[in-house]
Amino acid sequence: MAPARRGAESAESAQTPDEIAGAIAEYLRENPRAVLLEDGRAVFDMRTAKYSLSTEHGRCTLQMWSEERNIVRRVVAVRLRAGMLRLTVLRMGQTKPQTLELVDGGDRRSPTTRDAARKKYLRVLERVLLRRFAEWKPEAMRAAMDLERSFGPAYARGVMARGQTAWSVVGVNAEEPASAVDGALTVGVLWLAHCREHMAGRRVFQGLRVVVPKGMGAVTRARMRWMNPGVAQWELWELDERTEDLEQLDPADAGNRSAGLVHAANAAARERFAKAAAQVRAMLPEEMRSEVAEHVRGAGEMGFALRGLEFARARVGAAAGSFRHEVVVTFGAGAEETELTADSEARLRELVGTLWERRRADGDKRDALYRMQPERWMESELRRNVEVLDEELLGEMVYEQVPAMEGGEHGVLDLLAVRRDGRLAVIELKADEDMHLALQGLDYWAAVRGLQAEGGLQRSGYFGGVELSEAVPKLYLVAPALRVHPAVDVVLRHLRPEVEWELVAVGERWRERMQVVWRKRSWEQRN
Repeated sequence: MAPARRGAESAESAQTPDEIAGAIAEYLRENPRAVLLEDGRAVFDMRTAKYSLSTEHGRCTLQMWSEERNIVRRVVAVRLRAGMLRLTVLRMGQTKPQTLELVDGGDRRSPTTRDAARKKYLRVLERVLLRRFAEWKPEAMRAAMDLERSFGPAYARGVMARGQTAWSVVGVNAEEPASAVDGALTVGVLWLAHCREHMAGRRVFQGLRVVVPKGMGAVTRARMRWMNPGVAQWELWELDERTEDLEQLDPADAGNRSAGLVHAANAAARERFAKAAAQVRAMLPEEMRSEVAEHVRGAGEMGFALRGLEFARARVGAAAGSFRHEVVVTFGAGAEETELTADSEARLRELVGTLWERRRADGDKRDALYRMQPERWMESELRRNVEVLDEELLGEMVYEQVPAMEGGEHGVLDLLAVRRDGRLAVIELKADEDMHLALQGLDYWAAVRGLQAEGGLQRSGYFGGVELSEAVPKLYLVAPALRVHPAVDVVLRHLRPEVEWELVAVGERWRERMQVVWRKRSWEQRN
């Protein structure tokens, strides 16, 4: 047997077809702009392409098609690494494995192109800094991977020194995905802390300079506004790599970043979907009905989810051949989304039966349906038992998956709640390690704080009948105890005192029982 074939069979034995299919479906669900790369070349853009997955006959078969091409591959293994899903595949009738890559649509470059851009940027950044800060000497500028300290190659890092005084510097080039640009402040805080720790006694670090591409500093500026000036000085610069112009932004002037929330569902919105909701509930096993959550998203859509995993939705759309609007129910996801009709009812019943059997706390941890959307599952558990985080939180006043907007950028606030004294609570959670948890939570905290000051929350239909306090919101950051990224604690220590936060670690078996293992509070860090 050829070595290549043995390698393919070895990979195949490590993962079941269901596990492989589940990983692919989950990646595509979480990355709707994903691109499929073959030999570094983009062959499918999932915004327009379609796909299907089959696990029949003990194999995972992936088919993708668009107007330009169609491929069928047998997938024998998948591996998630650095935001990319690498697929080991076999062409039908061939034995030599190949590699395909699913990557976020924001970064479609090949590894060679990406590395060349980063090396070029490093030279440009050093030249620009030397010209702009002539009295300061750039030192040790690099962009190498350092997994131990959570420094990725997307970020150029270095020191600017003048005698024993120094600044930490972090930069990111214009070809990196927007998510990498927005993550620059987290990396910068870690780099500043690292420099201070490892150069203590030799250098005094005044602060941090973050350099982002021109026109892409809004998120970082809004975040930097809440960094503690008593801990360090904070500077934000935008670089035009073409002209090599460097412009400083003032974090105190956050610009026009108006915040807003999608209007909370009212009785009229729920009534609009009442018939559709009853139709879906009729398809559910009796014992499953109380476990399915119904989420109204604005005036035009309602979603149905079991333990955080959405399996069906109702949407308002124009009826065919008329100006009337009707509610259409669909189920499934992506290319497999199907309209609910008399002919497809059996498929929906089969789907929900499978979900009920496999997506349960005592389920098989290797099962793809068990592992999908863990954060949404955690949200659903906390939504029903938010008092476990803080007994002062009102369990009957919790909003889940709230669409939020700040400065034209859209996001989803995990949980929005209120305490018994009327103080707002912003709850951000992660089921897996995420170094950006602190600043992502800060984004929503700042948005809710802005709306609170304007009285916009209750105008948008939230917390009706509750007398809200004028106290600034409290930020809760939640993650399983063994999955709290070390970076989170470092970043939290650099926030302003006005940001009152609580880092809450829950037990690893939170699906079975939500239990707090330990917690840290901002006031404890200051005392």
